[in-house]
Amino acid sequence: MSLIVAVNCDTQDLEYGVSGVDWVDLNLTNDELIFSNGSAVVADGESIPSESELTQAGTVISDTVDVIVAKYFLADASEGILREIHNAGNQNKRYVFAFDFDGATASEPVLELWDDDNLNTTDLTSLGAGTPANSWWRGVVTTYGAPGASWVGSKLAGDSSGHYLSLNNENGALSGADTLYCNLKIVIPAGTTSSGLEQPVFVVKYTSN
Repeated sequence: MSLIVAVNCDTQDLEYGVSGVDWVDLNLTNDELIFSNGSAVVADGESIPSESELTQAGTVISDTVDVIVAKYFLADASEGILREIHNAGNQNKRYVFAFDFDGATASEPVLELWDDDNLNTTDLTSLGAGTPANSWWRGVVTTYGAPGASWVGSKLAGDSSGHYLSLNNENGALSGADTLYCNLKIVIPAGTTSSGLEQPVFVVKYTSN
């Protein structure tokens, strides 16, 4: 059993593996996802930015309204460049993040977010500072259909009920090879006072036969 995680760096909202669509398989050791307001240097095709460049391109928060992060990128370590994930975020797009399984599973695959590789805490500010219901991260399963305009999704943090994604839309284990999909966005709550560089860990959990 093997799993490929891929991101759609094309503007076309088409399935993983379709010819002519720029899907990129992630190097799960070296690649990273970057979430930003964007700038001249934090942009599609530019070199992977420094921490100071990321800070300058950070999202401006508000005292009065929630702010949805505008830009989503893959930091492609093998190429040393940013690739924009054009259809990620608050858009009615289906084929954005793909999870390609080459065989059956014994349990339904789930996507979770944690502080680090220990997979036991959600203390990061963006994960709700220990309260998953306050997480900034939103996810929606799109395996069986597009999410709709201005989709709400689930607040993601840890493995408590309602705070992870069942990637097969709660239809159970996979009976054979299949590709599952989701979309993600970050919503920064109004009045947020904490800021800084955070690097939560994304994990796909499943059991195999």
